[in-house]
Amino acid sequence: MKFIKDLKPGDRVADIYMCKHKQSATTKNGKEYYSVTLQDKTGTVDAKIWEPGGAGIDEFDDQDCIDVFGEVTSFNGAIQINIKRARKCSEGEYDLANFLPVSSKDNDTMYKELLGIIATIENPYLKKLLEEFFVKDTAFIEKFRKSSAAKTVHHGFIGGLLEHTLSVTKLCNYMAGAYPMLKRDLLLTAAICHDIGKTKELSLFPVNDYTDEGQFLGHIVMGAMMVGEKAALIEGFPELLKQELQHCIVAHHGEFEYGSPKKPAIMEAVALNLADNTDAKMETFTEILQNITTPGWQGFNKFFETNIFETKID
Repeated sequence: MKFIKDLKPGDRVADIYMCKHKQSATTKNGKEYYSVTLQDKTGTVDAKIWEPGGAGIDEFDDQDCIDVFGEVTSFNGAIQINIKRARKCSEGEYDLANFLPVSSKDNDTMYKELLGIIATIENPYLKKLLEEFFVKDTAFIEKFRKSSAAKTVHHGFIGGLLEHTLSVTKLCNYMAGAYPMLKRDLLLTAAICHDIGKTKELSLFPVNDYTDEGQFLGHIVMGAMMVGEKAALIEGFPELLKQELQHCIVAHHGEFEYGSPKKPAIMEAVALNLADNTDAKMETFTEILQNITTPGWQGFNKFFETNIFETKID
């Protein structure tokens, strides 16, 4: 099987991929076509079916695995597949593990590193709270380690939530050393817990879509609620400490326009917002560059609100 990350303009494709999304669209001339997002464990690629009613194009839906024949082209600096034939596959024709995007980093190694950081927390209440989540709650741990950090924008793969959480925590650990006014235990606990609500906001792969609870409440509100529930199990947990921790979670997007119920009001919340934003943007840019086939100016990017540039392709 030729994985998406290895495709180049000019390649012919004759392989099985998962249909992540299929949408009917219309050209300027009023002609119907299908815009399809194909997925394997190495990423996603845009594809087009210009003759949806033509011979060799079977009916298929989102989450189906399809046998694709087509050509790889380049559009706006990114690869695209022009699908000539597509057949829905039956169970037994494919290994589902080939189609689920997974973090390039080892899950066990990342989780061990996260537990190592938790072991350095000195405040007994915060340490106990983290252990309630990340040591004792086996159902939570299983979902946390398998969850993505987003549906599309960044870390949208199995293990993405763990990878993002670890990166944000390490950035916060650096800031705690650089700025002694920061309360390290509070900041690192907030970093480790800031996105735990995503274990409820997004369903696991292969769907990786918003749950009803996620649509109604969102991961920020749910994360603050989850922290409150665990803190209630710990005798004597200081009320102010709980509120500071919950505040860091509800303010970690920084601005109302980005979904934060509150703006950062304490130094630790400011640091967490900066770390979260930094890791999200660096990963987003990394994923954009991974799909670029031609160096130079890549066109306007909505997320960064600018025309982005890549010097060279390694």
